[in-house]
Amino acid sequence: MNEVRSRSILGLVFLTVFLDIVGFSIIFPLFPEMLDYYFSAEGAESFIGRVVDRLQEFAGEDRNAVQTLFGGLLGSVYGLLQFVFATFWGGLSDRIGRRPVLLITLSGTVLAYILWSLSASFWVLIFARVLGGAMAGNISTASAAVADTTSNENRAKGMGIVGMAIGLGFILGPALGAIFFALTKPNAGAEKLARLGETSAFGAHPFTGAAIASCVLALANLLWVAKRFPETLPPERRGQSQSNRSLNPFARLRTLAFPGVIRTNLVYFLYLTAFAAIEFTLTFLAAARLNYGHTELAQMFVFVGFVIAFVQGGLVRRFAPRYGEARLARFGLALTLPGFVLIGLANNGSMLYSGLACMAVGSAFVMPCLSALVSRYCPPDRQGLALGTFRSMGSLSRAIGPVIGALLYWRFGSASPYWIGAGFLLIPLSLALALPPTPTRGSAGNKTEAMQ
Repeated sequence: MNEVRSRSILGLVFLTVFLDIVGFSIIFPLFPEMLDYYFSAEGAESFIGRVVDRLQEFAGEDRNAVQTLFGGLLGSVYGLLQFVFATFWGGLSDRIGRRPVLLITLSGTVLAYILWSLSASFWVLIFARVLGGAMAGNISTASAAVADTTSNENRAKGMGIVGMAIGLGFILGPALGAIFFALTKPNAGAEKLARLGETSAFGAHPFTGAAIASCVLALANLLWVAKRFPETLPPERRGQSQSNRSLNPFARLRTLAFPGVIRTNLVYFLYLTAFAAIEFTLTFLAAARLNYGHTELAQMFVFVGFVIAFVQGGLVRRFAPRYGEARLARFGLALTLPGFVLIGLANNGSMLYSGLACMAVGSAFVMPCLSALVSRYCPPDRQGLALGTFRSMGSLSRAIGPVIGALLYWRFGSASPYWIGAGFLLIPLSLALALPPTPTRGSAGNKTEAMQ
């Protein structure tokens, strides 16, 4: 595969992942208002009313804590479904190709956003999130397409492009969600929409504008892939292993019995669990210690997102061929540790942003380098399965990390997630020190298709 086509596919992967993350993260700033809307529409005796009761038992009367835990639960539902299905879609793409799996998952994503736009009932919202999580296999499949079309030396560069798309998507998505909600909330029909939720499971609601925006982005992504995205896995490289068809990600991981794969996945799982716990509690700490409001909190996450995007899109692609992915991953793990400590100690903006910078730069090296290592440890016909399993581990971390972070924060104090997280990072760091060297097999498939 020539270099021009490889770059073209990287551009398509970037746009695919970017649009998907923007559409997915639009919902983030809406969680508090969603809790208020559905609770008011359905009442204290409804399912959401019982959920609120349980959250209040844990967090007391702190409304902010209840709202954030509610958002964490919705995020966990999505993450758990993604944990199960990312590996499934990755394995399926090894058998039938990357393009059809992308088309299937993006079509399901469009349907999930249509359901969200009509979710006047909380149960419909839950079903939309379940469907969206189950269909969230396009990042692992897109990552496999990168692995198909890059050489060993350029693997981390390609994964850095995926990481940059994720970072930029997480910046733009929440901003668009807040904008669309602000545009639709003051409408004269808002009260009518709230009353509609009392009598109908399907219908418009105050979040329909943001949902439609997500749907439009997903539909544009689907049409773009259908028109422009080429198949990157030729028929002769498609695996036929029956073991790949299990829905159990751990069973799938056991089929990847190649040196370094399980250890790399474990490093990623442990690291991202700590990272997700810290990420979840950042807004609490900044608001409580530094009196940050919505504007300052948004600026904080924009800073983190741009740092991650810059490092993954620029520095990783330059340093990986020179120093190797394993060494850069260890550097990122080591740099994240003082970042956690600084944030835990922060009593002013300078210290907070110093910690955020260390954390962001560290994670920007860890994520694409571990992803590249998993890809390089596996043969070409297992790329989708390997990267799908890798993303599944990340999804599980995203599901349980916020719960752990919340428990530590509310039970043991605001500094506890950061101190414990810093100490916990010593475990994945020690595991990363024993990662085996990467094999020298061809990276992008057989000799006629690969970039040598």
